Amino acid sequence: MQELSNMNIRRFGAPAVNIMIVFLVIAGMSGCNHASHYRLETGKNWPVYLGGEHSNQYSPLSQIDKTNVKHLKVAWEYHTGDKGKRNDTQIQCNPLIIDGVLYGTSPKLKVFALDASTGREIWKFDPRISTNFAMNVNRGVTYWTDGKDARIFFTAGPYLYALDARTGKRIRDFALMGQASLKSRLGPRAQRLYVVSTSPGIIYKDLLIIGTRVSEDMHAAPGYIRAYDVHSGKVRWTFHTIPKPGEYGYDTWPKDAYKRSGGANSWAGMSLDSERGIVFVPTGSAAFDFYGGNRKGMNLFANCVLALNAETGERIWHYQTVHHDLWDRDLPAPPNLVKVVHNGRETDAVAQITKSGFVFLLNRETGLPLFPVEERPVKPSDLFGEEAWPTQPVPQLPPPYSRQKFTLDEVTNISKEAHDYVAGILHNIRYGEPFIPPSREGTLIFPGFDGGGEWGGAASHEGILYVNANVMPWILTMVEIIPGEQGMNMSPGEMTYRMYCSMCHGPDRKGDPSGTYPSLVHVGDTLSKAEINEIIHNGKGFMPSYSYITEKRIKAVIGYLLGTEKTEPVQEMPKRKYDEREVPYTFTGYNRFFDPYGYPAIKPPWGTLTAIDLNRGKWLWQVPLGEIDSLTARGIPKTGTENYGGPVLTAGGVIFIGASKDENFRAFDKDTGEELWKYKLPAGGYATPAVYEVDGREYVVIACGGGKMGTKSGDSYVAFTLEE
Repeated sequence: MQELSNMNIRRFGAPAVNIMIVFLVIAGMSGCNHASHYRLETGKNWPVYLGGEHSNQYSPLSQIDKTNVKHLKVAWEYHTGDKGKRNDTQIQCNPLIIDGVLYGTSPKLKVFALDASTGREIWKFDPRISTNFAMNVNRGVTYWTDGKDARIFFTAGPYLYALDARTGKRIRDFALMGQASLKSRLGPRAQRLYVVSTSPGIIYKDLLIIGTRVSEDMHAAPGYIRAYDVHSGKVRWTFHTIPKPGEYGYDTWPKDAYKRSGGANSWAGMSLDSERGIVFVPTGSAAFDFYGGNRKGMNLFANCVLALNAETGERIWHYQTVHHDLWDRDLPAPPNLVKVVHNGRETDAVAQITKSGFVFLLNRETGLPLFPVEERPVKPSDLFGEEAWPTQPVPQLPPPYSRQKFTLDEVTNISKEAHDYVAGILHNIRYGEPFIPPSREGTLIFPGFDGGGEWGGAASHEGILYVNANVMPWILTMVEIIPGEQGMNMSPGEMTYRMYCSMCHGPDRKGDPSGTYPSLVHVGDTLSKAEINEIIHNGKGFMPSYSYITEKRIKAVIGYLLGTEKTEPVQEMPKRKYDEREVPYTFTGYNRFFDPYGYPAIKPPWGTLTAIDLNRGKWLWQVPLGEIDSLTARGIPKTGTENYGGPVLTAGGVIFIGASKDENFRAFDKDTGEELWKYKLPAGGYATPAVYEVDGREYVVIACGGGKMGTKSGDSYVAFTLEE
């Protein structure tokens, strides 16, 4: 354990590194000639999630440029026809375009193929997955071909599907009639837990390498990385992100953690260096997100950039960006595989954006940082049983692209009333620096749970990184759910609610102000006892199934919600020895810190777009992203807004991005950050766009699914091209 605390990174020794690199280069080169490693023309196509294997969100097309982008017009709009009726659906898909065909997904997880020049539907596949699972988002599909056969892989609920790319029909000899389980090789405990996949996998030869999204509470499945055979659907290799006995990193957890702990999953997607045969996997936090007394240690391989042998799944190196995460600091996007000039030499590197607003720039072959990283001392936790890690890694260059501290000097200044309201709250919580552990008093999380950087990813070309960020504070408050020294005065139903429900719906049952998690205060007015029971057992919307808890607990929590629980409260429960496998706390929900008028509590800008020179480790420019018209009308400079979805960059010198809460699609000058064009979308473009060419014309397309930040849901894809 002490050895691990002294070094953030672990890799093969120097001789082994050289041997392994030679082996991987040879393997990668031979793989290029493998029949199933067919390479697509990337200039006209957008063949891989986020544009290519390197996740650089870049197109070499230049027909649309800085001078003519203002002449863009709508080429076509396609409606999927299945948006939610209560503004409760989204589309986060970055579609693929291959040889004139666009492949995308709908709000309710149908997958379709369109003529990319007209928007005409070619085929549509409905997995008819139970609506209990249909609300997990899907950010795209994966395409595989050997030049003869062509397949689309996508996920819905706990399943991986293989379709004929030409017809949309299931590949009958893939797994069970074209459908494989995402729970394969996760162990028996995971079979009854929530496992889906939000981001598409990546292809290496005849392997589909994919991660998962799992629950973030104390009952979470492990987030193992797996490679499925594209022909048979069988799992060919598994990497244990929570190590088992004898595996590297096992001693960074309690001895039995592999049997009971969950998370450490890769939900954001992956990048691939096919020539070296290395897949780069960003992982998230261990579960439960905000308390780790039952998982003491550094917790490898949570919160890591993992470099794995794509052929075998063996670890080559890792770099941990947060130790013993208590703040939900998942790595939110695939790393960019870039070339930079470092110390006068061209170097292949890995650039990983983070929710904290840091960029970790690592040598691609060794995982060593190219710029210094300080292990900075941070405050300890005062929660019972918790042992926060004493230091956290902070890159010294490039500078963070999101502010790091929320102090009194940063309190909103859009009005005196707003300022005084926020300052009053700030005095009652813990704030002022990064990595303050969760607390019962309330801890400011800044940048917030959704970044800094998030799942939209970053665009990159020639050593310059373009990344959008949120500048939103959140407040995290912990509450006890297991009796402490004073005991607790709770009924079984209330205790069950606190353990399983309050993290989303709040301890007061009032729900999430954004509308994602509804109020349950008068749930009996709209749902019957039987309907509530069905939802708890099967899940609905963004809520997973809780069928794994006992029927006695389910009955108790339904009674508590309906006000019919007839059991006496548990008075002064007897003291007992604390079991370190337990989680004695939950939290009061995901609470953004707003002023009394619903604006962020911090000074603007609230959303930004930044250009970062990775060669020199410095910003080139930063501009607000998004606008609130009502504030602009009051004479307040452009504030930016919260934003979801990422940018794309073209050889024409244009950055395209939707993402902002104002539902506009924008084009920026890559060299200056000047806004060149904008278009009001039919619903928020909370997705990363794609750029492609058909019959000599360049297009840019974005999914308009809305449904985030209280905005309306949509069901369309809108493509733009230049006027003829």
